[in-house]
Amino acid sequence: MTNPPGRKNRRPLAGFALVATGAAFAAYFCMYAFRRGFTAGTYSDVDFELPLLGQVVGGKTLFVIAQIIGYCLSKYVGTKVCAEVRYSRLAPMMAGLVLASWLALLLFALAPPPLRPVAIFASALPLGMVWGLVIRFLEGRETSDLLLVGLSCSYILAGGEVRRTGRWLIDHHGVSEFWMPFVTGALYLCPFLLAVWILSRLPRPSEADRRPRGERVPMARADRWRFLRRFLPGMLMLCLAYVLLTAYRDFRDVYQTEIFLAMDIDDHAAFTRTERPVAVGVVAALGLLFLIRDNRAGLTATYAVMVGGLALLWGSTWMFERDRIGGETWMLLTGLGIYLAYVPFGTLLFERTFAYTRYAGTAVFAIYVADAIGYTGTVALQIYKDLLAGGRDELGFFIDFTKVVALAGVPLLACALIYFRRKGGSGDPTGH
Repeated sequence: MTNPPGRKNRRPLAGFALVATGAAFAAYFCMYAFRRGFTAGTYSDVDFELPLLGQVVGGKTLFVIAQIIGYCLSKYVGTKVCAEVRYSRLAPMMAGLVLASWLALLLFALAPPPLRPVAIFASALPLGMVWGLVIRFLEGRETSDLLLVGLSCSYILAGGEVRRTGRWLIDHHGVSEFWMPFVTGALYLCPFLLAVWILSRLPRPSEADRRPRGERVPMARADRWRFLRRFLPGMLMLCLAYVLLTAYRDFRDVYQTEIFLAMDIDDHAAFTRTERPVAVGVVAALGLLFLIRDNRAGLTATYAVMVGGLALLWGSTWMFERDRIGGETWMLLTGLGIYLAYVPFGTLLFERTFAYTRYAGTAVFAIYVADAIGYTGTVALQIYKDLLAGGRDELGFFIDFTKVVALAGVPLLACALIYFRRKGGSGDPTGH
């Protein structure tokens, strides 16, 4: 008796998806220990005088700004590096970037106070490229939707878990706030390297992957400019939306401790209670998109999920301001809303866009163009909030910003969807 088509390959495909998702999740989750570990500290006894602005700013404020600037610059470098690097060099580059970041965290512990913002900047500079290198292992596959959703779950969970680890080191093991980021990184370094090794052993996309998903190849400079010329209006709309989403998501992640305290929630376990359900909800919603095999319908459904996330931001904030829900519930719902809108940008949105338009290249380039511009907006927001509007408390600023993101994001995403639906299937897939 013969098996139905694809039956004999179903079990190996499921096994591959499990291993690939687990390795990608672990690698990026562990990377977050190097990126967000320092945010577990308050640095309340550290201030920096900024002569040019004529003001004194708190240590955490300056550390956050320094890290975001470094991470943003890394994204611009990544538009070239992550799009061009050969497949065989992905794993060594990931390991080298994280080790460089870890050494910078050692400098953060040992350096005199004036150099500590420089150390945080240096620790962030390599890390912005790790995301693109992980995606290069996963894109262009029949199971890419599932793999990328699993990967996205990593940073939803990692921020809260890493902060919890950092506070555990400070509160229960007497690690100082300045040594805590380095020690946190040490705890996650070996699991990170193991996960990267597993990723390096994954088989490359097969012909069966390329048929529905298209060819994924490195993009030289001419290829990158060709892509931007072909899809410029749609990319502009997406990048504007992503500026808002990235700035909002980063503000919520960095200042979650302060927002909780402003709502009289002084419990480290609150990070876990809000972020774990968010991860489950996002994975469930986006994982269902894997069932949509048609790329046009899949792209439309992806936009629908993103718009739904923005609607959840608005609705939950409306209820919170009217005391219909409590602060912890509101934080959970804002997390679910922002990640439903934000996560597809780094994964499914451009994977489906390349599959639908049949453009020969790597989705990582489009992801990094959006990332670079998005984090530029985050830098601008951080400087405005902490240096130019320092009198605003984090909770009040967060409420107002939630409304802005929801109201501006919906029309931008709707217009982008219309544009890319019209572009699909038109012209030469190489862009010529």
